[in-house]
Amino acid sequence: MAAATGASPVVDRTRDPGSAEASITVRPPARLRGRPALPGDKSISHRSLLLALLAEGESRISAAGDGEDVRSTAAIIAALGARAERTATAGGRVDYLVVSPGGDALTEPDAVLDCGNAGTTARLVAGLLAGRPLFAILDGDASLRGRPMARVAEPLRAMGAEVAGRRAGTLLPLAITGRARLVPLDHRTAVPSAQVKSAILLAALAADGTTTVTEAVATRDHTERMLRARGVAVREDTGAGGEHAIALDGPATVAAVDETVPADPSGAAFWLVAGSIHPDAELRLDGVSTNPTRRAVIDLLRRMGADIEEQPLAAPGGADGEPLADLVVRSAPLRAIDLSPADVAAAIDEIPVLCLAAAAATGTTRIRGAGELRHKESDRIAGIADGLAALGARVRVDGDDIEITGGTRLRGAVTDTHDDHRLAMTFAVAGLIAEGETIVRRPASAAISYPGFFAQLEGVRA
Repeated sequence: MAAATGASPVVDRTRDPGSAEASITVRPPARLRGRPALPGDKSISHRSLLLALLAEGESRISAAGDGEDVRSTAAIIAALGARAERTATAGGRVDYLVVSPGGDALTEPDAVLDCGNAGTTARLVAGLLAGRPLFAILDGDASLRGRPMARVAEPLRAMGAEVAGRRAGTLLPLAITGRARLVPLDHRTAVPSAQVKSAILLAALAADGTTTVTEAVATRDHTERMLRARGVAVREDTGAGGEHAIALDGPATVAAVDETVPADPSGAAFWLVAGSIHPDAELRLDGVSTNPTRRAVIDLLRRMGADIEEQPLAAPGGADGEPLADLVVRSAPLRAIDLSPADVAAAIDEIPVLCLAAAAATGTTRIRGAGELRHKESDRIAGIADGLAALGARVRVDGDDIEITGGTRLRGAVTDTHDDHRLAMTFAVAGLIAEGETIVRRPASAAISYPGFFAQLEGVRA
């Protein structure tokens, strides 16, 4: 592999990174060493802000993510009547002091609520608004306007909220008229989705009776943990066939709490893959959430042969807190594995960078049932296949299945992110092992979830 030499940086910003025509050039370094500063977990940061809005009084949120998605949520809770004071801290994270009148005293917004690029914001805020007697309109950028909203709109309508929007309420913008009391619901999700589950649970706080959400595969459980930590009884049960049911008795009130957000495992995934596939690497990742519903990327990489050392830390918040660990990843030869639809659901946000790991592994990796990736910030199946193929990987797509045969040395190429933050970071990591120069077009989207990513990428060059 060609190594970077002299003072030449690993990462060049060839234009203003925020411009539409921006590109970044990544060159392979001789070694990777260091402790990349990870963002606060994006999923938890969204939920912390929304639950602080529903809780009367002061909530302090420490070490939250500072990506554009989280800022969209912070702006929305301010528009609904909370005061959200943001203070920057070390490592690109932020603290929030949220002072709210509580869920029963929210302010009807006088302007459209802009969700930006954040599907989590749009869907969870829809659920929150369904149980509040006010009118609001949710909108977002062009990418978010193309993402499916029927899976949230339909159960919220069944609970008594009025939801209207483009294409019969299946696309943003959505106009929502909530009710002070909703009808409880017994809902079975058609597609495993923590966002849909969480939207229904937030609406269930205002329902008269027990609402149950049943999933074929258990999805990330941050909402359940965080509701329990705020005094709401949430019950869970896993059936003999693996179905997972979550029940909440409404109406219920959310209490204000202080909370520290762990490091984002989805952000850590890029370094776990980088450290695994680079021939001379050792990276340390501090305070990462190892929640059983979020750690799939760690376990899948280990199945591939990755050398990931896990050093558990004391979990704040007791039994309902997020389990944490420091992670150390070192270079290791990877081998192909098969990923089932359940694996895909458990690691849905990490599949793009896992595809890169597969391209560097020995053998053929098969990923089944990845159709949900077509409904993210971009069609991630098409985007990752096109980008990896440009880099010289052997990729075959059959419907919603992906087959990647590793063993071919990647070569530098021009890659297009399609303004998708996970593709931007995946192709940048690919540039750490590809011969020559890898050009990542439109990389600014990385700031959606990981604002300091490219600075960290330069920083781990030994």
